[in-house]
Amino acid sequence: MSSHHDTIPVTILTGFLGAGKSTLLNRILKDPAMKDAAVIINEFGDVGIDHLLVESSGDAIIELSDGCLCCTVRGELVDTLANLIDAVQTGRVKPVKRVVIETTGLADPAPVMQAIMGNPIIATNFELDGVVTVVDAVNGLQTLTNHEEARRQVAVADRLIVSKQAMASAELLSVLEARLRYLNPRAVPMDADSASAGSAEIFVNGLYNPATKIADVSRWLRDEDEHDDRHHHGHDHHHHGHDHQDPHDVNRHDASIRSFSIVEDKPIEPMALEMFIDLLRSAHGEKLLRMKAIVAVSDRPERPLVLHGVQNIFHPPVRLPAWPDPVDRRTRMVLITKDLPEDFVKNLFDAFLGKPRIDTPDRAALSDNPLAIPGMKI
Repeated sequence: MSSHHDTIPVTILTGFLGAGKSTLLNRILKDPAMKDAAVIINEFGDVGIDHLLVESSGDAIIELSDGCLCCTVRGELVDTLANLIDAVQTGRVKPVKRVVIETTGLADPAPVMQAIMGNPIIATNFELDGVVTVVDAVNGLQTLTNHEEARRQVAVADRLIVSKQAMASAELLSVLEARLRYLNPRAVPMDADSASAGSAEIFVNGLYNPATKIADVSRWLRDEDEHDDRHHHGHDHHHHGHDHQDPHDVNRHDASIRSFSIVEDKPIEPMALEMFIDLLRSAHGEKLLRMKAIVAVSDRPERPLVLHGVQNIFHPPVRLPAWPDPVDRRTRMVLITKDLPEDFVKNLFDAFLGKPRIDTPDRAALSDNPLAIPGMKI
C-alpha cells in the first residue's frame, strides 16, 4: 500500500452460483477504463466473455478486442499471478494497471485474498484493492441460509451488487437488503442494472483514492459516522451497524458473523500492537474473516500504520507518509469475525493496552508459535 504507484491493485469478484458475476463482468469490461486491466478466470469456457479474442501470448494469457487481458488459473492462483507479472516485466504482454479475479460460485474468498497478501513476491507486485460480491435477488435469501460460503462472500465484501432485482418483489428485496446489512453493515447494496454498477469504478475500493492519489481512510474503512460515540472504544459494546436490528428477525445462521470497530484515542506501543495481532491471528485466525486498520503507533504517531489481514495472513504493515485527516488521528480497526465475540476481542485489545490489568501472554510463546507469519514486525 505504501508503494501504491508501483503495485497493481487486485479486485476479487465473487458471488454464489448463478448470481450473475459473468454478466456483470461483461458489462464492466466494456468500460474504456478496463482496457489496461487483466481478468483472471478459472477456465475460458466457464465464463461467457463475449469479446473477440484477438491475440494469444502463451501461458494462457490472451488479449481481448478492447485491449483487456484475460488469463486462466493454471494450478495455484499464486502461479497465475507470478506468470502474469513475468509476462508484463519481460514485455510479452502490455503493462497492466488492474487485475480482476473472478472466483467460482462455491469459493470462500479468504484463500484468494490470502494468496495476494501472503506470498512475498506477489505482495511486492500486487495489492488487494477490495472484494465485490454479487447476490441474486431471487434466490439470495435461501442461498445465504443454506451455504456458509455465501455468507462469507457477503461478510467480507467492500461492495455488494444485487442482481435480478426486476424479478423479485419489493417485499423480498426489502428482507434481502436487511439481511445483507446485518451481515455487512459497511457495504451499501447496489442494483446490478444501475449505470454505476456497470462501471469500472465498482472495482475501486482500496485505501488510495485514485482521483487524489492520497489515502482516504474513511472510504477504505467505510466509516459511515466516524464521530458517533458508539464507535469509540470503551464507551459501550453495541454492535456497529447492528443496533437497529431486531435479533428475532435475523436468521440464526447469521448470528455467528459480526462486523465491528475498535477505536482508540491514544497512540499504541508497537510491542503491544504486535502482540495483540500475533495472538489474534495465531490463536483465532480461522475466526478472523477480515481486518482493516489504521493505527497511531507511539514511536511515530505522525505516520499512521496500515494493517490488512485475512484470517492468519496479514499484508506486511505499511507506514503512511502522514495522516490523511490532520484532525482525526485515532486508531481505527474494522474486524469481521465468525464465532469470535466482539467483547472478547475488545477485552483482549484492552489487556495489551494495560486496561484492565491482567496477565499478558508470554512473548516467547507467541514468537515460537508455528502459525506466526514472518514480516509482521511493527
